[in-house]
Amino acid sequence: MVAKKKMSFLERTDNEVFRIIAEERDRQEFRLEMIASENFTSPAVMEAQGSILTNKYAEGYPGKRYYGGCRYVDAVEDLARHRAMELFGAEHVNVQPHSGTQANMAVYFSVMSPGDLYMGMDLAHGGHLSMGHPKNFSGRIYRVIPYSVRPDDHRIDYNTLREMAKKHRPKMIIAGASAYPRIIHYDIFGDIAKEVDAILMADIAHIAGLIVAGEHPSPFPHADFVTTTTHKTLRGPRGGMVMCRKEFAATLDSCIFPGMQGGPLMHVIAAKAVALAEAATPEFRDYQKRVVKNAKRLAEALLARGFCLVSGGTDNHLILMDLTKQGITGKEAQECLERAGITVNKNSIPFDPLPPAKASGIRLGTPAVTTRAMGPTEMEIIAALISNVLRDPLNETVIEEVRTKVRELCDQFPLYHFNGDGTDS
Repeated sequence: MVAKKKMSFLERTDNEVFRIIAEERDRQEFRLEMIASENFTSPAVMEAQGSILTNKYAEGYPGKRYYGGCRYVDAVEDLARHRAMELFGAEHVNVQPHSGTQANMAVYFSVMSPGDLYMGMDLAHGGHLSMGHPKNFSGRIYRVIPYSVRPDDHRIDYNTLREMAKKHRPKMIIAGASAYPRIIHYDIFGDIAKEVDAILMADIAHIAGLIVAGEHPSPFPHADFVTTTTHKTLRGPRGGMVMCRKEFAATLDSCIFPGMQGGPLMHVIAAKAVALAEAATPEFRDYQKRVVKNAKRLAEALLARGFCLVSGGTDNHLILMDLTKQGITGKEAQECLERAGITVNKNSIPFDPLPPAKASGIRLGTPAVTTRAMGPTEMEIIAALISNVLRDPLNETVIEEVRTKVRELCDQFPLYHFNGDGTDS
């Protein structure tokens, strides 16, 4: 007699949501996740995030809550804060921001008034929405002077940045990006900020894990504020975090609560604590080394196949491909690769003649495939698969062949092993 599979609580209660989650699990398991800002958390992180802590309201901070019954959530928030301080060498940490953009917003609110001027990386050159997009709070409330990359090598033009800072005297300068494949020199940013008496904020959302492992220079002690997401290379739950000098601690905390958020998501903070503990291990440092090694190998393999890469390669976890020579847009490339089982995102390139909705490039990253234990050999295979699709994007036979090979590759490097009740085996 065959034992009947045990149904999960969700499967019994809401089969529609259960089915959608199952389909997403299959998508993640059997496709190549190449989006640079995405990763796969550990089962321990997911267990913490799905825990009973989701039931607890805890407005305020440990020891200063506006609700009773906060003894244990106080303990987990303190744990997350102390782990982050030790991991990054920060004087003060706030782990309550719900996202990276809200982490950035907290810094803006801490040191600027509406209408103040700041400098951030041009969105078209690798910056982020929260660094001055006109429809984002950062572009609606404040005035931004964007800095950019040089047209010849697509590296940050620090000389021009310094000249602009001296001319405009910004209240704050942001060192950070969401699509910049090279090292960011925080020491130069720090010198420029001191010269013009500006606050320096470093947004390390993409490279936090690399910094922890020493694979990218640290913004400490140059920056006054450091913001990050807790996912991406840090490989934790989706969320944000702000670190700062002790002198800004009280102002920062009050800007987050009650300034811009109510009750923190204690289950997510618990998951952040788990991820921060994982990030302190030798295994995590080795993982980050492999992320960078894989990115470099993938870049080399794409260059060898005749593709153009912004800045000619990468120093970190991401690659920005310029598809102008291929005669297809980033949007078209994203769509045909998606059909082939490879997930990427369309992305503008510096001096892009196309609007962001079409874009001339795609952004690739190696954190997620490295989490699956793929290495340099697999990067060569992935480069070949991407090349096969992009050189003949309308050929459905090629797309079907690549999709089959992607499935075979994913089968060799399984992501999670789930039991029928949703637990990890």
